[in-house]
Amino acid sequence: MSGSIDSRKAAILRAVVDEYVKGAEPVGSSHVARVAGMQVSPATIRNEMNVLEHEGYLVQPHTSAGRIPTDKGYRYYVDTFVDETQNSDVMQFKSVEEFFTKAHGALAEMFSDTSRLLTKLTNYAAVVTGPSPETSLIRSIQLVSLDPKRVLLLMVDSKGAVEKKTLDLASEASESDLESASNFLTKKLRGVPLGSLGDADSSSGDLQFDQLCTLSLDALKELKGEAESVYIEGASKVASAFDAVDTVRSVLATLEQHFLVVSLIRDVLSKGQKVAIGSELGIEPLAECSVVVSPYIVEGEKVGSIGLVGPTRMNYPKVLAAVNLVSTGLGKRLSEG
Repeated sequence: MSGSIDSRKAAILRAVVDEYVKGAEPVGSSHVARVAGMQVSPATIRNEMNVLEHEGYLVQPHTSAGRIPTDKGYRYYVDTFVDETQNSDVMQFKSVEEFFTKAHGALAEMFSDTSRLLTKLTNYAAVVTGPSPETSLIRSIQLVSLDPKRVLLLMVDSKGAVEKKTLDLASEASESDLESASNFLTKKLRGVPLGSLGDADSSSGDLQFDQLCTLSLDALKELKGEAESVYIEGASKVASAFDAVDTVRSVLATLEQHFLVVSLIRDVLSKGQKVAIGSELGIEPLAECSVVVSPYIVEGEKVGSIGLVGPTRMNYPKVLAAVNLVSTGLGKRLSEG
């Protein structure tokens, strides 16, 4: 949480953030006096703005201009004035509800469509991360022959997602060998999380059969180390929020690094935050950006997350409401199966 400031300074800071988000122009004391409906003179407001600048909540970009919020100013605004539980507008709620009522098909398609929906609602870059393979519960294992010494392992999890791995065999395996091994592994591993296969034992006493099962088990253990899928939409939308070409270029280049984006979202969530602003992100190319995140919950478990990357000058109440709405909708839809 940010430090405490008195109610008049807080009202002035709130007005500066609201007006700067709307107009992208530095906000002067006369303008604050007009829009905030404060019963004090512009001169008094100017003095208070000087104090807020001195304390690091506002900055004056040019000597004759008004003030704009700093990262610290935005942080105070988000912590003090943005109610995460507030409802988004009715139209937004209806469009999200309608989207998830109609959403069907493969998980990958749903995640991709969800990121597109979020970009449409906010005009910023949307990020949806799929469940980490480590938390997936195994539903079935199938071994399919590609040629006599190559096998495709298919693992279907409890949510219907399919993971694939190609196995190279030391010796040929018949169709009946593959079928027996598939049945044996499915029976042994059904309901086991992919991240808990460390101690799983696949021995049956038959050497060739055991080799096939051990190879399959090793491949499954490798799957858990793979990064979760990530879907990013609308990178060009967030880039258009900046005037400086260098900023646009560095923001776009960073958003292309999916591993970095996933790490960033994880880091924000691990701190128990929903919003990380500018310098708080710790990534220089995103110094003028904010990230808003929310996990989505399936059957009581946090399985993935939804995030938005936009300029620090974003409409935080609207964006938080949209992210919460979409993460709730996605979690509900996936829980229904």
